[in-house]
Amino acid sequence: MGLKAVQESSKDSTFGFNPVQKKLGNKYDWLLFMGPAMILVAVFFITPVIIVFIISFTDMSSLTGFSNWSWIGFDNWIKIFTHPQSGQHIKVTVIYVFFTLIFFNVGLALLLAILSTHIPKAAGFAFRALWLVPRITPVVVYIMMWRYLMADSPYGIFNELFFRPLGFETSEMVAAHPYIAIILVNGFIGASFGMIIFTSAIESISRDMMNASLVDGANILQRIKYIIIPQIRWPLMFVTTFQTLSLITSFEQIMILTDGAYGTEVWSLWAYHKGLNNYFGQFQWGFGMALAGILVVISIAFCIAYLKFFKFSDMIQEPKIETL
Repeated sequence: MGLKAVQESSKDSTFGFNPVQKKLGNKYDWLLFMGPAMILVAVFFITPVIIVFIISFTDMSSLTGFSNWSWIGFDNWIKIFTHPQSGQHIKVTVIYVFFTLIFFNVGLALLLAILSTHIPKAAGFAFRALWLVPRITPVVVYIMMWRYLMADSPYGIFNELFFRPLGFETSEMVAAHPYIAIILVNGFIGASFGMIIFTSAIESISRDMMNASLVDGANILQRIKYIIIPQIRWPLMFVTTFQTLSLITSFEQIMILTDGAYGTEVWSLWAYHKGLNNYFGQFQWGFGMALAGILVVISIAFCIAYLKFFKFSDMIQEPKIETL
């Protein structure tokens, strides 16, 4: 009887455990896995965002201190939309984010990944390692190198090697072409991140699929369009989203290179100057937090748009398995 009962029960169990009981027992096990990460996100990400929005509804500044401030409602937000400099900051931010993202952080990164995976592995590894040097270089040293590269003659390397020998007029390139300067400075750093992610994704593509395309006579452009791009949708969505949010909120390279001069003060740098650093020492914390709050809203909007554009819901669907 005992052996027969065990045999009957094993028909509806996995290694001696009833799957229904196992499912009920593991109902909240995901909390053990996700709990620590959720706590960190709540403490270090969600809580600061809530604080930013709370302060944005006050007149808190270096004049009021932390005790004499008062609630002013949406005054800071209204001030943003009526501020005479808002249009200029929006313009430079859009130009900076769009061209840096399309031509460098995603475009150049994907090109470098494809090129470095279609050459011998040792050469590809060495190439990617060299391209990572700017990312691991201290930002002050990196920006000072660019200053000497783009300085006017006789110190500027670009002017001495390219423009002067060809008979072109030399100039201080940062002052003469400020938008190009901030895009180049940030682009060469940003491209390294996407390059590594895309390289890993391309190398994980089945070699049988790539070899089959070669047998069918597909050229490199066809392999990129019909095999590589469809197979790296996840990394492409991640890099595009991450780099967009990074460009919207980062400003350290621009601050060290120009500090907003020549019309290069992006929105995040404007928020920093208003809230934490200005010439007169009158820190407008409430107004600065409102400027930062705008970035939070824009970032959330971009995330939703990217999820729709890349069809995130289709990518996370479980594969359909036909059953008889």
